[in-house]
Amino acid sequence: SVALLQAARKKNSSNLLELSEAELEEQFVRGDGPGGQATNKTNNCVVLKHVPSGIVVKCHQTRSVEKNRKIAREILQEKVDLFYKGEDSDVFKEKKESEKQKQEKKRRAKENLERKKLFKEMQQLDKE
Repeated sequence: SVALLQAARKKNSSNLLELSEAELEEQFVRGDGPGGQATNKTNNCVVLKHVPSGIVVKCHQTRSVEKNRKIAREILQEKVDLFYKGEDSDVFKEKKESEKQKQEKKRRAKENLERKKLFKEMQQLDKE
């Protein structure tokens, strides 16, 4: 189930499970990472916990608390959807599809590289 939860936050889906505010615990903590005083003295990192499933999301992508709250809810919604629906989740299906496209793109690039190599070898043979 850990691999499933890592699929979250890839694309927006419309069929996600709805989150009830009563099921959420929200905290505001100091963020970490680069940013100096702006990071070290402000509590704009949002920690959101979905109590029934125990899933915790920490969001400190922007300096705005409101934006972080919104982003954290989106991420949590996707993770909860994955937790309950598993492989039937739209988020999981989108991730699988994007992985398939990525592999196809890699395969085509490798084929093109091989063609170029062959072409250069043919040119070398023609010169000799």
